[in-house]
Order: sequence, then structure tokens, then C-alpha cells
Amino acid sequence: MTLWQLTALSVLSGFLIDCVLGDPAWLPHPVVLIGKLISLSEKVLRKLFPKTDRGALAAGTVMAILVPLLSAGVSFGILFGLYRLSPWAYFAMSTIMCWQCFAARCLAKEAGKVVKTLETDGLEAGRKQIAMLVGRDTDRLSEEQVLKAAVETVAENTSDGVIAPMLFMILFGAVGGFFYKAINTMDSMVGYKNDRYLYFGRAAAKLDDAANYVPARLSALAMIAASPLSGLDGRNAFRIWTRDRRKHASPNSAQTESVAAGALHIRLAGPASYFGKVVNKPAIGDDDRPIERKDVRRTCALMYGASILMLILLEAILLPFAFFGGLGL
Repeated sequence: MTLWQLTALSVLSGFLIDCVLGDPAWLPHPVVLIGKLISLSEKVLRKLFPKTDRGALAAGTVMAILVPLLSAGVSFGILFGLYRLSPWAYFAMSTIMCWQCFAARCLAKEAGKVVKTLETDGLEAGRKQIAMLVGRDTDRLSEEQVLKAAVETVAENTSDGVIAPMLFMILFGAVGGFFYKAINTMDSMVGYKNDRYLYFGRAAAKLDDAANYVPARLSALAMIAASPLSGLDGRNAFRIWTRDRRKHASPNSAQTESVAAGALHIRLAGPASYFGKVVNKPAIGDDDRPIERKDVRRTCALMYGASILMLILLEAILLPFAFFGGLGL
């Protein structure tokens, strides 16, 4: 089999394994290593550059360049060496790497834990559970706000955690997946507009916005297409998406959140507190009905439906290239 064919097959296999196994606790996850690399880079670079706003901006820019390149470079070296040894050794490792770049099962599992915790242990425990998924302050959230945060997390990460890495891997193999995961992990760790990261995290945040620009829009379209298949309102999903997809400080987050809000006929976003400061974000969607616990499961189903549709589309595009590549054309 050609490298094209092995890559297409490893992305498909990695997605299927993730759907079944998720992220087992016993298996070391590369994102943890990327996180440690980011923490170490921040510590070293802050010492090397002046302790000024411009110095923090320069240090953060260097980190935003180095971390994705190192992540991609290490994965490339491993896969290149294995491909020289055996194409099937390459396929096995590529499949494992692709699997670890997907987060669909983990996302659905963690969102489900929020609902289960609310049901069994009450609101206070539910607040602590959702705090593991979001960056906002959660100690005063109502149950409605906890559920909205869970739906927003699943909707946004349909792109960040599934479709965006899928797109990078289809185009560039597992190396592309690791390059993307490094960017996304940097943004989740340092891409905040607070005193510590306003300047240091700016380059990482901008790079994440750029990397997700196309995937977020493709994810929104896939979610709209998957809405009827998931028993949701595809027409209203499209209507709210066209109206509210730009209602976010991020150029990407509202793309998928607006689809989820429309498909479910609920209102998302609105004011939220971050590090003790209230941010007045605009509402997304119409307040047709109160949110309910089942909406988290419905959003997870929408995530899976959109991801499967996108995988089918991308594989259908890639496989002809793989076939002709195998013929030497």
C-alpha cells in the first residue's frame, strides 16, 4: 500500500478506536507531554526575555513557533523511521497517533459526567465537574448555566477536538494532527486575556484562531447537515448559524455554538465570569424553551453525527488520490 493509502486508513482507524476506547487512563497521552513542553518553554522564555510587555509578547511568539514545530518534528521523526523499517510499522504507529489526536469519546464521557453528577450529587458537585471542562468561574453557576456550559463545550470542541485534527491529519497525516494539537493545547493553557497572559499568550491565541478558521466553518456545516440525522432541527440550526455565527470575541467559537443553539432551540452564551471579572458576551440562539439535561446528550449525538459525515467526506476526497498514487499516476 502507498503512503497515501496508509494515511487514509490510519485516520479512519484512529477515529474508530477513539469512538470505542476513548483515552484510557493507563495509556500515556502525548497532549500531557505537549503541556509539559509548554510549561517548560514558558518558564525558560520568560527568563530569557525582558520582563516587559514587549518582552512577554516576544517570548510568547517564540514559544508559539517552537512548540508546534517540535511536536510535529518529533512525530515526523518517529513515523519516518518506522516507514523506512516497514510500511506496516508506520501504519500501526500512525493509527495510534491519530487515535490520540481525537477526543470525541472523552468529550462525550466528560460532558455526560456533568449530567450524571447533577442527577446524583446535586448542583455544587455539578459546578465542580463542569469546572474541569471550562475556563470560566463556576462556583456560582445555576444548573441551567452548568448545562449551557456543557453544551457549549461539546459544540465548540466538535471542531477543536474532533473535526479540526481530522482535517489536519487527512491533509498531513499524524504529523499534522500533532502540529494542530500543540497549537490548540497552547491556546488552552496560555491564550487568556488576563494579567499573566495578555501579552505572552497573544501569539498562541492568534495562531489558534488561524488554525481553526476553516475547520470551525466546516464543522458548523457538518453539524447542520447532521442535525436532521440526530433528530434535531437542521433548518433552525442553519437559520441561527447565519444570524449568530459571529457573536463571539473569537472568530471561530460561535460557528458551532450557534448551530447547536439553533438545532436544540435553546439560548447559549451570555454573560460569564472569568477570573472574577464578568464578561458580557452576546446571547446565541433563541430562548424557545429552557435547557434540559437531555440536551447535553443530544449535543454529543450531534457531535458524532457531524464527525462521521465529515470523515466520510474527507476520506472520499483523499482515497481517489491514494488510488491514483498507488497506480503511479
